[in-house]
Amino acid sequence: MSSKKIELDHKDMVHDSAIDYYGKRLATASSDSTVKISSIGGKSAPSQLLATLSGHYGPVWRVAWAHPKYGTILASCSYDGRVIIWKEGAGGHWSQAHVFTDHKSSVNSIAWAPYEVGLCLACGSSDGTISVMTMRADGGWDTARIERAHPVGVTAISWAPATALGSLAGSGELVYKLVSGGFDSVVKVWGFVNGGWKLESALPSDVHTDCVRDVAWAPVLGLAKATIASASQDGKVIIWSRGKVGDKWEGKVMHDFGSPVWRVSWSLTGNILSVAAGENNITLWKQASDGQWEEVMKVEPTKPESSEEVKAEQ
Repeated sequence: MSSKKIELDHKDMVHDSAIDYYGKRLATASSDSTVKISSIGGKSAPSQLLATLSGHYGPVWRVAWAHPKYGTILASCSYDGRVIIWKEGAGGHWSQAHVFTDHKSSVNSIAWAPYEVGLCLACGSSDGTISVMTMRADGGWDTARIERAHPVGVTAISWAPATALGSLAGSGELVYKLVSGGFDSVVKVWGFVNGGWKLESALPSDVHTDCVRDVAWAPVLGLAKATIASASQDGKVIIWSRGKVGDKWEGKVMHDFGSPVWRVSWSLTGNILSVAAGENNITLWKQASDGQWEEVMKVEPTKPESSEEVKAEQ
């Protein structure tokens, strides 16, 4: 597995990065209040800065690419309470397609819905609210809100796959569900029912003992159970699973990392989990035949050459 180093032009700490659908470009979010787009390049082509997106007034926490079916669209969220939808036009020029300012405090997490659902973005904020923005056919945006989703603040959000358990892609009804995590240490599952978002399950609150830093709903194509990973400040990654709708979610500690776990992310097949914990501790995990989770790879960071690069890589 080869690695490639990309020099970032940020002036402060980088909080998030996202590779586009085709693996050609990298978006990064920073405390310098900007989002930057860089080419990833190949073996012979060096990476280069393509665009700097300015429009936030505080640290930018997250960036997320929409599915290319809807054009070249990127979302970002910030400590300033704003969510910005950026769109690339002719000549690589980026513009603000929509600025969402309804949240009263920091927006900590954003996630695009599966493309089958439409151009739809969920946002979680420190004001305790989850907003779900959906683009209409006329290009405007409708917003649904989940008030007091996590009263002390929402930290993380993830969509369920659009395909129902055990069914093939493109068949059956679409699934409209979200999972969220909060400063209250609780993981919650939400479903869209009769035109509004309702709490479907509050997962056992005694499993995590500190703030939930991330949640990730695994792909379920052809599988007989739903799976969610949650990561916490308490150092634990929990794997939650449930069989058919109506069954209870069951949580199992995958691993205790002994330091805060910042991010969890599933492979496209849903059988490998990437975990970012502590300082520069990135590992890949897979479930063995006996049901236990095993570390299958550790990603070793390249040694930075200067203090500027250390800041960028954080």
